[in-house]
Amino acid sequence: MPKKADHPRTEVHVDVEGRTMRLTNLEKVLYPTTGTTKGEVLDYYVRVAPVLLPHLAGRPVTRIRWPHGVGDMSFFEKNAPRGTPSWVRTAEVPTTGSRGPSRHGDTLVFPIIEDLPTLVWAVNLAALELHVHQWTVDADDEPVGADRIVIDLDPGEPAGLHECCQVALHVQEALAERDLEAVAVTSGSKGLHLYAPLAEPLPSAETSELAKEIAEELQAAHPQLVTATMTKARRRGKVFLDWSQNAGSKTTVAPYSLRGTPRPQVATPVGWDEVAEGAEDPLGLDQFTPTQVLERVEEYGDLF
Repeated sequence: MPKKADHPRTEVHVDVEGRTMRLTNLEKVLYPTTGTTKGEVLDYYVRVAPVLLPHLAGRPVTRIRWPHGVGDMSFFEKNAPRGTPSWVRTAEVPTTGSRGPSRHGDTLVFPIIEDLPTLVWAVNLAALELHVHQWTVDADDEPVGADRIVIDLDPGEPAGLHECCQVALHVQEALAERDLEAVAVTSGSKGLHLYAPLAEPLPSAETSELAKEIAEELQAAHPQLVTATMTKARRRGKVFLDWSQNAGSKTTVAPYSLRGTPRPQVATPVGWDEVAEGAEDPLGLDQFTPTQVLERVEEYGDLF
């Protein structure tokens, strides 16, 4: 485990849309490989907020926190922690199979990140990754059905993003056959996430079954390239179509979220022309850095 470096315990007070907030340890390095600091992470999230927040709104957010930076210990956090400001919107929802005991019994109290102050609050706690469910909550904080399907394309070495792009075109076609339009997002790690918005909310059990059906269909059609099996030993050289993230208890990293990778990378919406290029050329598509994402947003807006 990397030795924790000494950092000045600096803090500043800032006004964020009328909220006075205390930001701490802005010089702490959260990505040692690049020297990226907590202050730079906050700057990215503030600048990307106009396109990020719509993808978080109405969705309970699970955070992955790296208090001492990537390469050190991290932890998932579902419940809003003690000390959460009273102005942070929260929603108490059933655990739906979540692991581990909750101080709220059979429910979890998630934060809902739908404004800039709440986003800054979460990131100030070193929440580098923001993960959301495929379902939302309504104005009364009652869970609503899933409003989208997601399929996570995860490559098993030596397969990589190139193979994911090839498989993504098959998934896009399978979704189109079901009158669903797919949106592609690089995972910020190794693969791709494909989303298909639904005309009306559906129970998570139904969306899971549909995603599983597509995954198994493509596994049968392209057995040398695709697997729908979760067993890691069977994934080598293939692209695993993870349909399980449609389960009510599961989450997927949100578009525009940073990842806890050695170098800062971002889950980034991409166009299908970019996916096609990545399918043709092994170097045609890569994961994106925060700087590249901000440049893309300025040029293209939100491609989701």
